[in-house]
Amino acid sequence: MTQDNSSQDKAAGQNGGGDLFNTAAGWVLFAAGLWLGLSILSGKYFHGDKPERPEKLGYVIEGVVEEGGGAAAEMSMAEALSMKPAAELVAAGEKAFAKCQSCHTVNAGGANGIGPNLHGVMGKPLGAHAGFAYSAELKAKGGNWDWDSMNEWLKNPKAYVAGTKMSFAGLPKIEDRAAIAMYLNAQGSNLPVPTFVADAAAGAEEPAAGETPAPAETPAE
Repeated sequence: MTQDNSSQDKAAGQNGGGDLFNTAAGWVLFAAGLWLGLSILSGKYFHGDKPERPEKLGYVIEGVVEEGGGAAAEMSMAEALSMKPAAELVAAGEKAFAKCQSCHTVNAGGANGIGPNLHGVMGKPLGAHAGFAYSAELKAKGGNWDWDSMNEWLKNPKAYVAGTKMSFAGLPKIEDRAAIAMYLNAQGSNLPVPTFVADAAAGAEEPAAGETPAPAETPAE
């Protein structure tokens, strides 16, 4: 009689353990299903599955061109030379020329260094300073050091003369290039400074589409 009761108690304990496991497994599956459902609903509500770009960006990164637009055109050398009075531009060029002094002298009769002496260079032929070993590519370039050629050279020497021995990376701002060119022009050169004339038509109001501009009034005689 005692053995039968022990067997029944043991069987009941085993069944109770199985029920507890099944209950726990059921809760785990329920939680997983609930999490999956909430994840799908939140994705649909907040468009997490299909991120959209806002119509207008929160901030603009300098130098990045917006879609459909283009980079602003750089001003001309003539315009850059007209931004300041000549004396101020020469002073700014002298300050900027400090970057060049490790390779160039600019005084009359100055010695050649890593680069040639630049006294009186404006207006002279490219690669013509006596006693300096220019690259064959620079000597073959031809032309004179005028405002435009000096601008291109100072902007990117290797782009202007492929194969040049000049290791200088260049000046990205045309204002700096104009200042140095003006400073060099004041050191033994005297090239006429180009005159900048703003486009008068740029400020004129254009008639609206379909509108006929009014005729100009004829002065009374």
